[in-house]
Amino acid sequence: MKKDILGIHHVTAIAGEPQENLNFYVGILGLRLVKRTVNFDDPGTYHLYYGDEVGNPGTIITFFPWPGAPRGRTGTGQATTISFSIPEGSPPYWQERLRSHSVFFERPLRRFGEEVISFSDPDGLHLELVAHPHASRHSPWREGPVASEHGIRGLHSLALWEKGHDKTAALLTGSLGFRPVAVHGNRFRHEVGAGGPGALVDVVALPSAEPGLVAVGTIHHVAWRVSDAEEQKGWRHKILRAGLNVTPVIDRKYFSSIYFREPGGVLFEIATDPPGFTMDEGARNLGGRLMLPSWLEHRRELIERALPPLSLPTPGRSRPMPLVA
Repeated sequence: MKKDILGIHHVTAIAGEPQENLNFYVGILGLRLVKRTVNFDDPGTYHLYYGDEVGNPGTIITFFPWPGAPRGRTGTGQATTISFSIPEGSPPYWQERLRSHSVFFERPLRRFGEEVISFSDPDGLHLELVAHPHASRHSPWREGPVASEHGIRGLHSLALWEKGHDKTAALLTGSLGFRPVAVHGNRFRHEVGAGGPGALVDVVALPSAEPGLVAVGTIHHVAWRVSDAEEQKGWRHKILRAGLNVTPVIDRKYFSSIYFREPGGVLFEIATDPPGFTMDEGARNLGGRLMLPSWLEHRRELIERALPPLSLPTPGRSRPMPLVA
């Protein structure tokens, strides 16, 4: 392989009520709803994508909302924490914002020289805001409810909880091209590509912790970025040579994907940057309509009837704006 994995492409988690999820990530965190579609493998539920102004890879967090499904359990064999990057001087703004929306957060701490604010979403998913001097790699949603100078700039890092870190670290450094960069107690930080926010993963060794259970409030999988389909093909061959089971390439419309499990059990994906989220909606209209892949269009009427209506929290409006099908 001539090229590195570039960093984090997206993270996909499981939510409960879709409207509550939308209210939190758009209305409180100020992310933009960049795509509203369905789970291609289970089109009876939404697949909601949130990100920066235009949905750049490295800014995306996605959800499968399953109303009424049971809560999951955070534990080993899981990606457990999604950390977002914010500008270095923004923690006081975010503490006040979270407080004003009755979101409980832990007292900020310093880790690897960075200020970290920890909290959870309405379903209990672990989140962090990490202040970083080089956070401004991406542009926040300028029409959102968060002051643009303090807005989330994309993904910072992920935490993987493991019974032990050795086998996972060996895959990261031996096959996937990551580099060990720091240790903080039982937390082992690795970076890939150019490093820095959006290219970091922490392997947390917790030998006494229970295994996790993937359901509402937990992360389903982690996706890493590659530049194109040819690079993805090369990575698939390399993962096979490492002795891991990996899926064929799967068309996810906005990117193509391959999936495999790392030795500790976390589901990894390698996703292509193109074609991106503006392929079927202009940049100004992202998230405005329910978008379906061509192979589900013939079922549109049935799918739309099965999905609950959603309203977009909109700054400056007294009422949320209903989203059209």
